Amino acid sequence: MSGSRSSSSHNVTIDSEWSKKENKLFEEALACYGAGTPDRWHKVARAMGGIKTADEVRRHHEILNEDVTLIESGRVPFPNYNTQGAWN
Repeated sequence: MSGSRSSSSHNVTIDSEWSKKENKLFEEALACYGAGTPDRWHKVARAMGGIKTADEVRRHHEILNEDVTLIESGRVPFPNYNTQGAWN
């Protein structure tokens, strides 16, 4: 996520400090530590090299889940990504 944006229905500001690299590390750590993992957010933060706190990681996950829920409910249109040549 680049830049800061605001969700109109929740008025939530998404932290612009998450780089592509940080998001990739976040995704990889989530794949290792599922929903039932004890101390999940501390483990995810540690797996990311400590560049984010457990609270920042947990909040980032909550915001992304809110976005997915809004998209799936039809209240927010599915993003129209330009994928031409993206996988070449």
